[in-house]
Amino acid sequence: MVRTFAQVAGIIYLLVGILGFFPALLSAPTGPDLAIDAFHGRLLGLFPVNLTHNIVHLAIGLWGITAARSLSGAVGFARGLTVLYVILGIMGLIPGLNTMFGLAPLHGNDVWLHFGTALVAAYFGWGAARDTSASYR
Repeated sequence: MVRTFAQVAGIIYLLVGILGFFPALLSAPTGPDLAIDAFHGRLLGLFPVNLTHNIVHLAIGLWGITAARSLSGAVGFARGLTVLYVILGIMGLIPGLNTMFGLAPLHGNDVWLHFGTALVAAYFGWGAARDTSASYR
């Protein structure tokens, strides 16, 4: 289950990263100004993105797909994703940090999406990993 999560999450993040490079899928940006405004907008009218954000999604996608090759890699991916996305969710709530110092938008609908991703990843990183503990050791 954990390996499937890593693979599916990786594919989703890879696709979202790619979609962020299609201007037709971006609506006008809202929120604070960014230092990097290339591909800045709201993906599908909902989620603020920009060039940096898209590249991070591509990297996370590749990480997930690569991590899915082994159980320990998948567990590490799920746990790392949990920590990363809790931090990003918290940053999205704090003015000044909600743009990652002007590099990427973390505000708006990204906040609940980051916390939701962290919650699901935590389940697979710690909860589901216990179900396969004999294989994990």
